[in-house]
Formats: sequence, C-alpha cells, structure tokens
Amino acid sequence: MTALVLQARLDSSRLYRKALLPLGGRPLISWVMESLKAVPCDRYILACPEDSFREFRPLAETGGFEPVSGPKEDVLGRYAQVIRCFTPDRIIRATGDNPFVFADAAAAIDQAGTELNADYAGYSGLPYGAGVESVSAEALLRADREAAAPAEREHVCPYLYGNPGRFLLHRPLAPMAWRDPSLRLTVDTPGDYREAQLLFQALETVPPGRARYQGETIIRIAKKTFQGTGELP
Repeated sequence: MTALVLQARLDSSRLYRKALLPLGGRPLISWVMESLKAVPCDRYILACPEDSFREFRPLAETGGFEPVSGPKEDVLGRYAQVIRCFTPDRIIRATGDNPFVFADAAAAIDQAGTELNADYAGYSGLPYGAGVESVSAEALLRADREAAAPAEREHVCPYLYGNPGRFLLHRPLAPMAWRDPSLRLTVDTPGDYREAQLLFQALETVPPGRARYQGETIIRIAKKTFQGTGELP
C-alpha cells in the first residue's frame, strides 16, 4: 500500500500562514491537495503539527485527505507516526508550499522507486517545487530510529540520501519534458506568492482534467507567464 503524505504548517517565517493564502478563491493548500489527488495512491494524508490541526482538518477532509497531527519540529517523527498508524509499504512525500507539483512526474518516480525497491527515489533537474520524494516506509522508520541531527529530523529525508552506504538511492535526472531547474514554482516568499497568482490565472486557460497537473503543461505556461515569450494559450 502506498500513502501520499502531505506535510503542512502555518507558521512559516518568510510567508506567515501561506497555506491559507487565497489562490483562485480557495486556500493555497486546497490547490496543493487537488494537484496531488491526480497522483495514483491508496491513501492521501495531510500531516500537520498539533497547533494547526483544527484549521487544517476541514480543508483536508474537503480535499479528500485524512488529517493527522504530530510533532511540530520533528517532521521525520511525524512521518514515522503516520507509518505506524496506517502501515503503508511506501510513502510519497509532498510539501504544502507546492501548488504546481507535477502529478505525472510524481507517479513516474514512485513507480521507478517501487520497481527498484529503492529506499529513496527522487528526480533531479525538476523546477524547484515541482517534485515529490518516494520512500520506503521501512527506510523512514529506520531513519526515525537513527537520525539525531536537527536537520535530519526537520527535513525528513536528508538522513537517507546523506547515507548512501546504508540505503538504496535512486536519484535520476528528470526526463527532458520535465526538466528546468531554473524555474521556481514553490511558494515560500511574498514574491513567490505573486508569481503563483499569475501562473494560476494562466493555468485556468487549460481545460479541467489531468493535463492541468502535468509537467509539460505547467512548464510551457510558466515560461510564457514569467518570461514573456508569447501570448498565453
């Protein structure tokens, strides 16, 4: 069983309560969940700190995610808690500041990681904010037992890819159709949020359906929006 686990919080210092900022008339986190629902999975879970559970819970349930609360700073521990509760074999890790995640790339890297039985799988070369990580539940539980450094607890996967001798890592370069490391699609600052509003408006020209969440579509429209390379489709 594969569980997609979305981590989110409300007290980001660079853009406070960004998960609830309006985007297209709905909270930003709602669009993150909608894009991730295009990734085939057995369960969809939103893992947040205890102090934001009350505000996230109705949004998660409306978006088809199961809300779970856990440690605030120990995000690795939060994921381990989810694994012990739901007993998945594999986790797709996503973050709440990426409303333009590539659903097709997420499905592809998870399939590759599953077929290789990799402890960790993640593309390099994607736009910043477009990707997810596919991790075996067993590897995350081992990391939870062994990782001690604050950065290894706060960011979930550094212990895995920081110890290639202990874990099987699969970190391929993304296919050309999804590759553009110069493009920034995350929402972490006020400037990112302004750009996200522009890109969201541009993506509304794409008919509803899976194409709206595919990497090629997002890259093409983002380049036109941010670089002025032509009229929007």
